[in-house]
Amino acid sequence: MAIHVVGIGGSLRANSQSERALRVALAGAEELGAKVTVITGDDLVLPFYDPAVPERSDAARRLVENIRDADGVVLVSPGYHGTISGLIKNALDYIEDLRTDERVYLDGRAVGCVATAQGWQASVTTLTSLRSIVHALRGWPTPLGAAINSAEVRFDGAGECSSEPVATSLRTIGRQVAEFAMGH
Repeated sequence: MAIHVVGIGGSLRANSQSERALRVALAGAEELGAKVTVITGDDLVLPFYDPAVPERSDAARRLVENIRDADGVVLVSPGYHGTISGLIKNALDYIEDLRTDERVYLDGRAVGCVATAQGWQASVTTLTSLRSIVHALRGWPTPLGAAINSAEVRFDGAGECSSEPVATSLRTIGRQVAEFAMGH
């Protein structure tokens, strides 16, 4: 049975730079035979997370079920004012719904983290934020993470990266997630 890697990221803008980076990273997991699920764009339009509200929207239920089923996760956030976007943070807040599961939160899962921003400062601080959140959710950030300065690196309409070293890093992150999941 193939391992399942869930990719969460992007923005409300279809085919954003962060969504394209997510797809490149997930291609690395697919190279090792992983089944991937992409949660991006409109899939991330969720009500604000509220633990006191027991009913979840269909999109929120799908998000939580995919994470529950995931053997590994790839997170990609655009850097907004030096940290992750509210869209991504709200999606990650829904992981709280796994608090009573046998496998709590992201426990035992490798999580690849990638940040894209117009500049090094925002991309690096956003990556640091993602890695800190993964630790708080008991996940294992992959050894390699990526901070992408989209002022220097672009993804074209077909998703091709203008920098082969960046594309290689992204695929490596996806492979590290898959490799960790295969070993567990």
